[in-house]
Amino acid sequence: MRHLLALAVMVLMPQAAMAALCRDTQFEGVSMTVCEARLGDDLRLFHAGPDGVLGSFNAVNEALAAEGKTLGFAMNAGMYHSDRAPVGLFVENGAEASRLVTRAGPGNFGMLPNGVFCIADRFLVLESRAFAKKPPRCRFATQSGPMLVVKGKLHPRFLPESDSEYIRNGVGVTQDGTRAIFAISNDRVNFHRFARFFRDGLGLSDALYFDGKISRLYAPELGRHDAGFPMGPIVGSVVPKG
Repeated sequence: MRHLLALAVMVLMPQAAMAALCRDTQFEGVSMTVCEARLGDDLRLFHAGPDGVLGSFNAVNEALAAEGKTLGFAMNAGMYHSDRAPVGLFVENGAEASRLVTRAGPGNFGMLPNGVFCIADRFLVLESRAFAKKPPRCRFATQSGPMLVVKGKLHPRFLPESDSEYIRNGVGVTQDGTRAIFAISNDRVNFHRFARFFRDGLGLSDALYFDGKISRLYAPELGRHDAGFPMGPIVGSVVPKG
């Protein structure tokens, strides 16, 4: 009887409400949290509203309330300047708010190859210069860097024994582009191990780094709402408000 009731709840529950699932896992002794979005889910990027930069998960939820919706999960989604403007490409609802940057530069963003996460007719993670040569039609897009995994290979500058360890987050996509997998480390981790988690732990051949130190996750099903300084770009799944 309980099995039949559970099945009935699954059938009646809106598909969008079931789509954004987050789970905790381990990779080489490091705690990670993974959230997944599938094609057909309402996955969006957020940055600014009528009153300026949103900057927080609460502000995004307040903006979504007018639609009768809320965040299923969310995380910071790319690097930003001191005024919280995106460092590179940012596309929201089909409108380009910030331009693509293809030159090398300082910091993690400029450590080429960097890349773009794009929500189009499928999910894409593309190296920035490849993106520039043949830009897809993204409804939403955010540029960040460095790339973690490019066609199954780790970024060439990652060192296995690096002592540069932080809480880090990023995104990878399946080869068919039907799933986007978001991950955040719950322990401090270096680039090499974090990239290998996407490639070897999750089986993804393309993945992009979002940020470190300020990395935060909103996952109410896990009882998680990370606090901190205001953010720039945010990615999140949108579900009906219960």
